[in-house]
Amino acid sequence: MPDLARGARIGVDVGKARIGLAGSDPDGLVATPVETVPRVLDVPRGADGAPSVTADVARIAAEVTDRFAAAVYVGLPRHLSGSEGAATADAREFAGRLARVVAPVPVHLVDERMTTVSAHANLRAAGKRTSQHRSVIDQAAAVIILQHALDVERASGHRAGELVETH
Repeated sequence: MPDLARGARIGVDVGKARIGLAGSDPDGLVATPVETVPRVLDVPRGADGAPSVTADVARIAAEVTDRFAAAVYVGLPRHLSGSEGAATADAREFAGRLARVVAPVPVHLVDERMTTVSAHANLRAAGKRTSQHRSVIDQAAAVIILQHALDVERASGHRAGELVETH
């Protein structure tokens, strides 16, 4: 598997208010929850017009560095039909900003249809009341995104999803 350098992987579930983070072991076998990061929606621009590094991107970048991550997977929220909407554009924009900060670590976008629904179902099955979900739902969704990407890696021998270009 020449495409798969050893190292942890990071899963990211981008929401309007919060961002869920998940991480894997260095061999990319199992995804586990890491934390929930507050989302920064107002992205200032520098004198050159480029977006500034916001606190949410900086926190994820620190996790990538601390874990010696080999790849980052950001969930891409498509409609059930597969079409893209405003949330998809938002995730693509966020992934682009993150990719510029964590380069040369690659950032990939992976389909995340139904992850939040699955995360709620998993939390209910684990005995969590719905009122307890808010604090961990984003992490649970990130775990599902990351575990799916890890499974694709193992099956294909390549990184999952669409590589985010950093130009």
